[in-house]
Amino acid sequence: MKKNILFVDDEPNILKGLQRSLRPLRTFWDMEFAEGAKNALALLERQAFDVIVSDMRMPEMDGAELLKIVQKKYPTMVRIILSGHSDQEMAMKSVKAAHQYLSKPCEKDVLIIAIARACALRDLLNKKTLQDLLGRIETMPSIPSLYSRIMEALRSSESSLADVGEIITKDMGMTAKVLQLVNSSFFGMPRHISGAKEAVALLGMDVVKILVLSIEVFSISKNAVGLIPVQKIHEHCIRTGVIANKIAGLEKMDKKKSDNAMMASILHDLGKLLLAEYFTSDYAKVMEITRKDNITVFEAEKAVFGVTHAEVGAYLLGLWGLPEAIVAGIAFHHTPSKYISKEFELCGIVHVAELMEHHEQQQPAGWDRLNGLDEDYLEKLGLSDRIPLWRDYIRGNPF
Repeated sequence: MKKNILFVDDEPNILKGLQRSLRPLRTFWDMEFAEGAKNALALLERQAFDVIVSDMRMPEMDGAELLKIVQKKYPTMVRIILSGHSDQEMAMKSVKAAHQYLSKPCEKDVLIIAIARACALRDLLNKKTLQDLLGRIETMPSIPSLYSRIMEALRSSESSLADVGEIITKDMGMTAKVLQLVNSSFFGMPRHISGAKEAVALLGMDVVKILVLSIEVFSISKNAVGLIPVQKIHEHCIRTGVIANKIAGLEKMDKKKSDNAMMASILHDLGKLLLAEYFTSDYAKVMEITRKDNITVFEAEKAVFGVTHAEVGAYLLGLWGLPEAIVAGIAFHHTPSKYISKEFELCGIVHVAELMEHHEQQQPAGWDRLNGLDEDYLEKLGLSDRIPLWRDYIRGNPF
């Protein structure tokens, strides 16, 4: 089915240029081009769209204001902002409603891939099977309280690393759990970390806030505890996060992407917890099928629910407002080939890191092949021969 895309800019020449360059895509997309935010809103009243791509700087109503209105009135629409280098800081601070930011000038191929990827994620998370399943939950889990307070502090322009550390320090139980993890062999710290503020300073705000989120989430389960090994799954997620971070480092990715790889990995199995907690009897069937038929949990979930923990976890984290990149990294971590990209994306890093963690635990004497690997994905990226390098590095730098 064709996607309906709306492009918005206040400069007619830019819209005409876009129209010309994107003409070959008319087979796949129905496109409309609106001059300014008011014309865009009028068009939205008359016609349904899957995606809106808006310029940031426009007179009367800028892209930030426009996308906030779109988010409120059309919440399932993919929202992409285009901004010049000088607008980046303003965009990041003011546009909470955008799924993705693209820098101007934006290459045609970059724009096409960004739209295709965003649509793939929306389609995955909006499919009826998933919506019907989650509709059976009377009350969806709300965002954990301590994580919420941290995020509220970070939204303040005056917040600092010390402020986040102070928020965590006031919760003695959380402080103890964070320090237990940070000082464990997982992170390989060069010295003992004695306080939350020090942990934030060394690991960074982003990593610590995700550790807090994962600790809170994995601590609240009641029904799931008797059905799945909650503590072991949490430890697996933390180890996977460390491996993902190391792979990102070996591939010379920047700190933001390395941290995102760790964060997506730490949360990648959240959906298992949700399914086991709220659909306990059905998830018992999943575990039974896994043992009886010798198939993966992912395959058994698909058989019982029609969806998997990857989609369920990604959906919840999307509701909680986590970055689109992390949501996509979790949603496609079992099927990275389905996420359209020419780069080694978070879903691919999590996919490899999770399998490596499982193999290291199950075959400590050594392994040569990653069973369950999406080989086509790595082959297309030219990364298949990197697996031995990643494996040897992780073995040389154990937990």
